[in-house]
This record gives sequence, C-alpha cells and structure tokens, in this order.
Amino acid sequence: MLWKSEIIVQLGFWLSWLVIPLVYEVIPAIGSFLTLRFAVRKWQREVPAVKLPSISLIISVYNSADSLYQCIESVARSSYPNEKIRIIIANNHSSDNSFAVYQQAHTKFKRLLMQWIDTDKGKAQALNAAIYAASGKYVVHIDSDGVLEHDALKNIVVHLEDNPDIDALTGTILTQWKSILRTPGWCLRFFRKNEFFEYAQSFLAGREFESQANHLFTMSGAFSAFRREKLLRTKLYNIKSVGEDIDMTFQIRYLIKGKVLLCPNALFLVDPISGFNKLYTQRQRWQRGELEAIHYFMANRLGIQHFGNNFIVRRLVMDHTVLLLRIIWLAAFAVLIPLGYSASLILLSFALIYVLYIGICLLNFINICAYLKRFPQIRYFYQKNWYIIITLPLYYLVCSLIQVVGLINAMEVPAKWKTRTFSDEISSIKRIIVKDITRK
Repeated sequence: MLWKSEIIVQLGFWLSWLVIPLVYEVIPAIGSFLTLRFAVRKWQREVPAVKLPSISLIISVYNSADSLYQCIESVARSSYPNEKIRIIIANNHSSDNSFAVYQQAHTKFKRLLMQWIDTDKGKAQALNAAIYAASGKYVVHIDSDGVLEHDALKNIVVHLEDNPDIDALTGTILTQWKSILRTPGWCLRFFRKNEFFEYAQSFLAGREFESQANHLFTMSGAFSAFRREKLLRTKLYNIKSVGEDIDMTFQIRYLIKGKVLLCPNALFLVDPISGFNKLYTQRQRWQRGELEAIHYFMANRLGIQHFGNNFIVRRLVMDHTVLLLRIIWLAAFAVLIPLGYSASLILLSFALIYVLYIGICLLNFINICAYLKRFPQIRYFYQKNWYIIITLPLYYLVCSLIQVVGLINAMEVPAKWKTRTFSDEISSIKRIIVKDITRK
C-alpha cells in the first residue's frame, strides 16, 4: 500500500503543475478562440469602395540591394492608386548598390513619386528623418526586405478611414511562403515553416485577440500605418532603443492617449529567417526592446495589485514569470529523478503539457484558416502544412530558451542593435573553458 500512496503523492504533485499552463495559456486560448470566431466574420467581407487619400510610404534601407526592387514593385502593383503614393527611401548608411536599385525602380515605375534621402546611422534616425519629410493624411512604414500583398495598402488605409478613433494600425506580417518552398535543404525548410506558423499565430490569433480589447502590445516595425497628425504629436522613434516599434506603440497609447490595433487583412510578406543565428539575435533584441519600453513607460505601475486592470502586468507575468517556470519544468527531468521521483510520471506530465500546447495551436489553426480565406494561395500553403502544429510547441520552447538568454544578457550587456550570435556565444564559452583548463 505504501507504493500506491507514493504514486498518488507524486502524481498529485506533477498534475498540479498542469494548473500553470491551464490557467495562463489553455483557458485564455479557449477564450481567444471563441472571441475570434465572431470577430473573423467582418474581415471576410469585401472592403468597401472609398475615396482614398494621399499617403507617404517610408521604406527604411540598409544594404537592401537584394530586396529593394521587389519591395517597390509590390507598391507599384498594389491596388492603391500610384499617383496618391509618395515613397520616401530613408537610406541608413548603406554600403552596397541600393541607390542603383532605387534608380532602376524610379525609371521603371514612373507613376510613383519617389524620393531618396540619406540619414544618420540607425533605423530610428532614418525613420524620423523620413517622417519630417512626409506629407499626406497617413504615414505608412514598411521594411525593405518584404513585399506588400496586392490589397494591403488599400485595406489598412480604408480601415483607418472607417474608424476615426484609431490612431495607428499594424499590418499582419507573414513570411514569404514561396521562398520557403524554394528553400534548399529539408532542415532549413522545416525550420522556416515553423517560423511561418509562428508568425501566423502571433498576428492572426495573438495580436488580433489583443486588438479586440485595445490591448495590442506592439505594432510591427515591418509594416505600420499612422495618422500623420497624431504621429507628429509623439516624440517620434526612440533612437536609444533597440525596440523602436514597441516604444512607438507605448507612445501612442500612453503619451498621446491614442488607440493602436491590428489590421488582419493587410498582409506584408517578409523574407524567411536565414538560420538559427538570426533567430537567436532577433529574439534577444525583441526581448530587450520590450523591457526597455515597459521600464520607461510603466515603471511605477507594475505592482502585482494591477494584474487585473493592467494588461501590461499580465504580459510581464506571461513573458517572464511563466517563461521561467517553463525552463524549471525543462530542468526538472534531470534534477528530480535522482531525488526519487518516478521518471514515468515526469514523462507523463511532459506529454500532457505537450498535448495541451498542441491543442492551443490547433484552436489557433482553425481561426487562422478563416482569416486567410480571402488569400487562397497563402491559405492553401498553411493548410497543406498542418502537421507543423505538432512541432510548433518545440519551436516555441527554443524561442523561450533564447528569451531567457536575452533576459540575462539584458542585465549584463549594454543595449545595441547587433548582438552576439549563437555561434559567437558558443565560441566564447569554448575559449573560456580552454583558458581555465590551461591555467590549471
């Protein structure tokens, strides 16, 4: 009977850990699923015809010769009237032939009014210089390493026109699925498919759900649109932050008391990630940008007593406290077995949590398919690769580990745009180990 009571105690202990993902992720995921099932209907309707205003479109450029022409071409071939678009190319100290590519596009797309400006070094400085040169009712910013879906500009501007209370919108960012199909090597192709699914879930499930309650945490720096008059009331992009897009989101919400949401039917397709080193540096930069913005804007409003009425506090709990609990879970397997806990029960708990996360991904998958109904080719690619939801929790786990490294580096390493890659970190660790061994 002793062994039965021991099993009950251990099982009770491990099943109690299921409360954490159940409370913080599974239950919210079900609420998100039900909310978005109703919200998706309005985005499936045809966009009404309206008189489209003149806009300024900013493209920040840094050694973008390989992608700039395709980016400008997507603007020219979009459904937005070319004569109402003013393109400002903000050059951030490029050292390649980006200017020659700009000249080629300028000659080809004669109906587009285009302007090249050289700016101070740094993406934020480039954007700010272009904003001062902008005109028109709206200012739209896109990155040079992506292309606009045919109706993306029209959809995002129409949504602003129809909703005067919205001050800024972020578009939906997905990776270029055609590039994924052309990726050489199954390993990198599989990695990029996971990234595609992550972006789809992040925008068409996560950020869209946040938008329903006006709780969008950050606009995307890759594609965002602003009312120009409201943008000029901010302090513009923070040149000292590595997360200037997060900082701008907080400025609109807390500095000018504005409203910023997601526009799900405004798609911008960016290049898929080049490899793990890129993911490693990218996610650490996002993590640091998040911490910087929260510290600057919310330092005096982050007490746990605000958990119920401040979504930023809830976001911190998810991105940091729960994140660390995930890592503890990962380490528990190696630590607790020597202490006498049953390996089979620990593995069972891992399996149960894994199934819960797959369930969350499946709920999001269903809603995202509905959002992509108006984009049949992208939807077909997404549905055809449905099996990625099985591996997506592992991809998220890897991203969580990188976030923890980012938290540690944020406390020890000064903020800068370029950080050490995973390969650099491993090489540094090897040098330290060799140095310590040789000393002995």
